[in-house]
Amino acid sequence: MVDKIKLVIALLLVAAGIAGYYYLQDSPSVLRVVSVLVGLLLAAGVAWTSEPGRRFFAFGRDSVAEAKRVVWPTRKETIQTTAVVIAFAITMALFLWAVDASLMVVVNKIMGRGE
Repeated sequence: MVDKIKLVIALLLVAAGIAGYYYLQDSPSVLRVVSVLVGLLLAAGVAWTSEPGRRFFAFGRDSVAEAKRVVWPTRKETIQTTAVVIAFAITMALFLWAVDASLMVVVNKIMGRGE
């Protein structure tokens, strides 16, 4: 129950930061953005003290660690793969256009609308 209350408080802090953004509409943009950021940071601090919040932040930390272990393709591999995908898409478009056109000719002949 305490964790739910903490999460509700965190949500209210986010809402307060957003409300501050609109309340300070005549203020400089920097001050308005700071109000939203402060609301988000306070909400993150409150959420972190709850059990679901700790699990969420642990998940985020593990996700970053996993992303660091990923072997990303080189620029050359990316360009080659993109070229193959584009070539395949063009080939399939031409093939489907040819099938559609030939079926249209056949249907027109069957219906007696042919040339």
